[in-house]
Amino acid sequence: MIGRLNHIAIAVPNLEDASQVYKETLGAIVSEPVPMPDHGVTTVFVELPNTKIELIEPLGEESPISAFIKKHPKGGMHHVCFEVNDIFQARDQMIALGATIVGAKEPAIGAHNKPVIFMHPKDFLGTLIELEQKD
Repeated sequence: MIGRLNHIAIAVPNLEDASQVYKETLGAIVSEPVPMPDHGVTTVFVELPNTKIELIEPLGEESPISAFIKKHPKGGMHHVCFEVNDIFQARDQMIALGATIVGAKEPAIGAHNKPVIFMHPKDFLGTLIELEQKD
């Protein structure tokens, strides 16, 4: 069911500082920050030859990422995102297999302007999984 790895998301306390690490230290191409109020984050993408890294910073204290940063003040891996051919079929299959969908059971529009859903880490070896509709 899952396709290629779309990105690995890293929650960070300071997006500008984290972006500089990837730009200056690692020589990566980093996108401009994009606030995503519906998701409570500001995000940038680090472009790699075979995938992307998404750096996410909480957008206010109500952000779901704020609690993560409080537990991990320096930041850390937040989730992995896999592409799927059909987000609704993937959601229905996950529910049928007993996986827990985080939040609303309906897909939301994610950072790439494509429908996404998140699955609870308790069902996936402690890792939050994002599924994103492939083109």
